[in-house]
Amino acid sequence: MIGIKEIASYIPENRNSNYDLKEKFEMDDVFIEDKIGIKGVAVKNKDENTSDLCVNAFVNLEKKLKIDKDEIECLFVVTQNPDYNLPHTSAIVHGKLDMPNNCACFDISLGCSGYVYGLSVIKSFMIQNNMKNGLLFTADPYSKVIDYDDKNTSILFGDGSSVSLIGENPKIKIGNFTFGTIGKGYENLICKENKLSMNGRAIFNFAAKNIPKDIPIVLKKNNLNIEDIDLFIFHQGSKYIVDTIIKRLKLDKSKVPFKVEKYGNTISSSIPILLEEEFNNLNSNKIVISGFGVGLSWSSSVLFK
Repeated sequence: MIGIKEIASYIPENRNSNYDLKEKFEMDDVFIEDKIGIKGVAVKNKDENTSDLCVNAFVNLEKKLKIDKDEIECLFVVTQNPDYNLPHTSAIVHGKLDMPNNCACFDISLGCSGYVYGLSVIKSFMIQNNMKNGLLFTADPYSKVIDYDDKNTSILFGDGSSVSLIGENPKIKIGNFTFGTIGKGYENLICKENKLSMNGRAIFNFAAKNIPKDIPIVLKKNNLNIEDIDLFIFHQGSKYIVDTIIKRLKLDKSKVPFKVEKYGNTISSSIPILLEEEFNNLNSNKIVISGFGVGLSWSSSVLFK
């Protein structure tokens, strides 16, 4: 049985406060606290690169348990903001962590849905190749590409990273998945000439339409009803998006955390950061995870303790 053995994350200490931008972007406290739900965004140090964020997450993982690096057989990094166009960031992380030479490494180019896709990829890869220990990293520092004069992006996206130790005898088992893409809408969240731009209304409509439809499908694929789920961890795009999904699925709000007020939407890291908080919660035995966004892609699954 291949699943999640442990999770650790890293969020830079630097913050850009959205309250400082109220006049510039004509926002009030209600918009900041109730609409987007993000009071400030985390920003990496200028000398930190994507691979450094991954390394810092791994350092935090080692504080939780002893890891024999010689037993790591694969290392994947989910990112769309790599250190360089080439080589792949996973190779750089491999070198910085001094992992063994017989360790498979590659990047997964996905954003907000990337952690859920990544779990499917690494689980399948490890089973197919009879591997026992792997690492799944997420790191998408949008501060590299954000235009800080753009209200649509600068007040939402924060930097962060995570690492999940994947292997046998897991604490969390990984269920069946759903996947989807509406590629015709790719331009609604895009980086051109190293600048990020987003059509916020289009992204909201995409998530509000498709995720409430997807959750019953993933539950059915895992032979569950919505009442069986203890916790729903949705991608933390904004409070408004999460609240809308709650309303359309008629969920108990206490089962749906939104906890990114202090650091922002960390893209592929948003789900694992929250999952780390719930890792040892004995009351959360069945957890739905759902990532959605860039590329107009989505993926959902159910995790079992």
